[in-house]
Amino acid sequence: MAKQPSIFWPSYGDLMTSLFFIMLVLFILTIGVLVRQVRATQAQLDKIREIEQAIKELPEEYFEYKEAYKKHVLNLDVWFPPRQFHFESIEPPERRIDLQRDLLEAGHIIDSITRAFEYRQDINVQYLVIIEGQASIPYNNPNDYYNNDVLSFQRALRLKEFWKKNGIDLENNPNCELIIAGSGAAGVPREPLERDSLNQRFLIHIIPKPGVIK
Repeated sequence: MAKQPSIFWPSYGDLMTSLFFIMLVLFILTIGVLVRQVRATQAQLDKIREIEQAIKELPEEYFEYKEAYKKHVLNLDVWFPPRQFHFESIEPPERRIDLQRDLLEAGHIIDSITRAFEYRQDINVQYLVIIEGQASIPYNNPNDYYNNDVLSFQRALRLKEFWKKNGIDLENNPNCELIIAGSGAAGVPREPLERDSLNQRFLIHIIPKPGVIK
């Protein structure tokens, strides 16, 4: 009786061929998905860099980037006499009008920068703007209602009010979160102790907060 030919090997070969094509299709699909993800990630990174670049283009005349603290701060020499926080007392007095004009221009720049991406559908970004008042150590008042923490906060508050009085309302800017803070004799950056009187001032910090980037 003749031996029947085995169907195992032809079937096995067909199975291996089918598996090969299945794996090939899966490999191609996986590569395609990875390529799309890489492109999407790169596009998101490009938009984040665009946001960072907008901040880097802040004019150095008004703002300085502090590498040690990873933030921009106000680059204007504005300070107050001991225990003073009213704008009328800003020093040096011979430059008071010029300094107020410069502070106003700095406010307009911040308002413009924070609105730069307002109508971009692909970028959802807000900016954290902190007006931080500071004070010097030797002139601390022990009174709970007039100590360095309160004094420094009042200095920051006066700048916000000055801007608002002149049409710069960051509190109602939809792309800006404004924080008024007083760090007293703390906070960074600070002038060294031998120049501590120069810490009777306020700082402005601008920090981008990228949201969902499409």
